[in-house]
Amino acid sequence: MAAAQIFTTRGRDGAGMDATAIDHVNLRIPADGLDAAVGFYRDALGFDIENRDLYESGDKPFFSVRLTPASVIHLRPAENFEPPAETAFDHVAIEFAHGIDELRDRLDAAGVEIDRQLEPLGATGVAPAVYVTDPFGYTLELKAAPDDG
Repeated sequence: MAAAQIFTTRGRDGAGMDATAIDHVNLRIPADGLDAAVGFYRDALGFDIENRDLYESGDKPFFSVRLTPASVIHLRPAENFEPPAETAFDHVAIEFAHGIDELRDRLDAAGVEIDRQLEPLGATGVAPAVYVTDPFGYTLELKAAPDDG
């Protein structure tokens, strides 16, 4: 007997749950990683940092990187942080409205090293992307707008 699907998309068979997006990803970072996170995610990549005051006051165990109005990365400092292992974590993909050349130029201007460039298949199709590594060892796929590059 085949296992029943728990989550499906309405587009396939008209039944199941209606997921709309990934709300957040929660990543652990070193206990002293706040400044490095702000330097990379805010200063180099241009994302807003949220809940920093709540984290610093002890009211929340994490602070957030605002990716879009509907998605964030929670960064949770931990004393027992272990860098991501290749067998346990691969990458987080973030889609941008910029073309690949603009993404590359912005990363270069911010001093962010590009690990590699590919044209991977993602949820929205094939588009050029660059891969960078944050200060904690996490790989980010920065996916460009598909019509440029």
